[in-house]
Amino acid sequence: MKLALDGDWTATVTGEPLDIAPRFDFRDFRVRIATYADVEERDRFQSGTFGSQEWLWDTPDELWFDPAGRELVGAELRLPSSVADAADAARVPGAPLVRASGLRADHVRDFRLEVTTELCRAPGDTVLTCLRDLDVLDEPLEARIGIAPDVALLVQGGAAVGWSLTDPVRYLTTGFAAPDPAPPAPATRLLFTECLDIMTTPVFDDVRDRDPVALARLRTLENNLMNQREDRRRVDALAALIADKVEQYGNR
Repeated sequence: MKLALDGDWTATVTGEPLDIAPRFDFRDFRVRIATYADVEERDRFQSGTFGSQEWLWDTPDELWFDPAGRELVGAELRLPSSVADAADAARVPGAPLVRASGLRADHVRDFRLEVTTELCRAPGDTVLTCLRDLDVLDEPLEARIGIAPDVALLVQGGAAVGWSLTDPVRYLTTGFAAPDPAPPAPATRLLFTECLDIMTTPVFDDVRDRDPVALARLRTLENNLMNQREDRRRVDALAALIADKVEQYGNR
C-alpha cells in the first residue's frame, strides 16, 4: 500500500512497526513515539533524520525517517483540543482492524504533515481518535496502519486522514519520561476522563471565560488529583496541566 502524507509525498506500508511504547505527555497534549529522554537528545535524533519536522512558527505533526533505509524511526503527534460531539464520535468506524506495519519513505526529502483538528472520544476514553476533519466520517476507512503499540494511522483514499491512540491512560507521562509499566488504577481512568472533559471545548471555553461553575469544577479536579495516592506517576502527569490552568484562570 502507498500512503500519501503530503500531496505527492508518499510512503510504502511495509516491514515491522516501531517497538516503542508511546509517551502521552498530557501537559503538552502530545504523543511521542521515540526513545530520547530530553530536548538535547531529541535535537540530536532529529538532526540525523528527515520527514515532517517543526519549523519556526509552524507546528505540524512529525514523522521521522532514517536517511539510509528510509524507514520510520519516530513520531510526535498532537491532540486537537476541539472535541467532536457524542453523535459524531459514535460514527468512528470499528473496521478495518489495525494492521501492524512499518513505513518506508518513497522520497528522501522533507514534507509537511498537517495536524488533526477533531478529537473523537470513545466511551470511557478507551480510544482517542484524531481526525483531519469530520468529513472523514462520511466515508469508510481504507486501513488502520499500526505504526507502534496502540498507535495507528487512519487511511482513506490512499491518504493519511488521522490517527488513533488506544488505552491512552496507560501511556500517560510527563515530558520525555517513559510511562509507568504497571497497569493504570481504575481511579486514574476516571480522573483522566474528567481532565479531558475540562481541557477540551466547550468546557474549557467556560474556564477561559472564568465561569464560576467551570472554575469550581477545575479546582475540585485539582484537589482530587492531589488526594489520590496510588498510580502517582500518571496522576502527576494529569495534575501538571490542571495545576497550570488553576494558576492561570482560577486565582484571579
